[in-house]
Amino acid sequence: MSDSDAIAGHFRVDFMWGTATASYQIEGAHDADGKSPSVWDMFAHKEGAIVDGCNGDITCDSYHNYKDDIELIKQMKNTHYRFSLSWSRLLPTADSSAPNMAGVAYYNKLIDGLLANGIEPCVTLFHWDLPRCLHDKGGWQDDFIIEKFKEYAKFCFDHFGDRVKMWITINEPHVVAAFGYGSGIHAPGVQDPMSGCYQVSRTMLLGHAHAWRLYDSEYRAKQNGVISITLNSDWAEPANPANQEDKDAADFYLQCTLGWFAHPVYVDGDYPPKMKEAIARKSKEQGLEKSRLPTFTEEEKKIIKGTHDFFGLNHYTSRVCSPVTEETKAMVLHPDLEALVYPNEKWERAGSVWLFLVPWGLRKLLNFIANNYGNPKIIITENGCSTKHPHDNPGDVANLKDEQRCRYIKSYLNEALKAHLLDGVDLRGYFLWSLMDNFEWAEGYTERFGLHHVDFNDPKRKRTPRNSAKLYTKIIEENGFSAPPDVADGNI
Repeated sequence: MSDSDAIAGHFRVDFMWGTATASYQIEGAHDADGKSPSVWDMFAHKEGAIVDGCNGDITCDSYHNYKDDIELIKQMKNTHYRFSLSWSRLLPTADSSAPNMAGVAYYNKLIDGLLANGIEPCVTLFHWDLPRCLHDKGGWQDDFIIEKFKEYAKFCFDHFGDRVKMWITINEPHVVAAFGYGSGIHAPGVQDPMSGCYQVSRTMLLGHAHAWRLYDSEYRAKQNGVISITLNSDWAEPANPANQEDKDAADFYLQCTLGWFAHPVYVDGDYPPKMKEAIARKSKEQGLEKSRLPTFTEEEKKIIKGTHDFFGLNHYTSRVCSPVTEETKAMVLHPDLEALVYPNEKWERAGSVWLFLVPWGLRKLLNFIANNYGNPKIIITENGCSTKHPHDNPGDVANLKDEQRCRYIKSYLNEALKAHLLDGVDLRGYFLWSLMDNFEWAEGYTERFGLHHVDFNDPKRKRTPRNSAKLYTKIIEENGFSAPPDVADGNI
């Protein structure tokens, strides 16, 4: 059997099967019942910020349609549902002594509804929608946010922790830092790639760590849950696996993207050595007296190190990697990143310009995590495939048949199964992105990741299952694959 052959087999008997969403992307009701604006409410109304000029004011209107969402999850036989809380819906002024009880009531109804249908809630505290009132005071660029995030986490543990047994502190801090405070293509739109993104990485790591320590010391024993952070990563494949320079470039890329946050949490409380060395050298070349990368005190390192109960991983695609040359240095993602990443032109592209179908990259990444971060329990908290829709007709056969997404799901899950069964990776769960079409950040509604089509022209936001939803149910029912799947076939 070659590595490319699909296999039959099953995941753990207690494997978590779920779908995932995020508050700003699905809830709508942007100013209803006492909710205050988030940075995404602000950013999405900025001219030119969103590809199609749309916003998340209404989106899927899950604030009013949450019962329909629960029914979709139940029909797919998901055991878990990952969603995020809106900080500005719960604490409009970011003050836990002045909560918005309508927001608390909404999440109570959602959590109770899930549990009543046999679905375990997996709750993310922060999925990018920082309250604007905090941003106006400095937000993630100011140390005061560390204590404010801890305060917010405590509020959530107090109000929902009796029923929520799986928490995620921060979703994809790398994307927040790089896109929100580096390139500025995401909210809050800060363009400071040389310093801002690093300042934010420091406060997010400390915010996460303090929230984890709080849960561990004051809530774990009585609430009996688990809590971690979710990190995103592509796989970086050396352009020539036999070339040491290409291998070194790929390793550097992974250490400085995934490792930017994984190394502090899972290794020693500090940034990866290769990242520290590169930024210190480049800072010196720029005539600076010290590195642009902030430092942690020894006490802060102790606080950060080990703040995990599992490894939350968001993975979608892979890249080829080679060293940067004079000719290619203008093409790198960041001035400090000494690695050039790009897609193989032979790979199949999905609906997003950055997303290519490279299922074997997931298996390699899972092994990289196991080998570099102490063989942790891994939960794939996001994985999915986008499509482009020039029109919004749910009756369109191609729209609902979504053959490419079906192939993606089968092939990626089979590679995950190989990592589990053949490589010994401790894989505990899988959450597909996404339960339904939603507001895809800067891409607006031009890209669709949903297992369910959402008609955004319908005031009721009708949801219609695609073939991928039915395929996912079949895989869940088998807890894997009773027979090797045809991963090249887009049928169920």
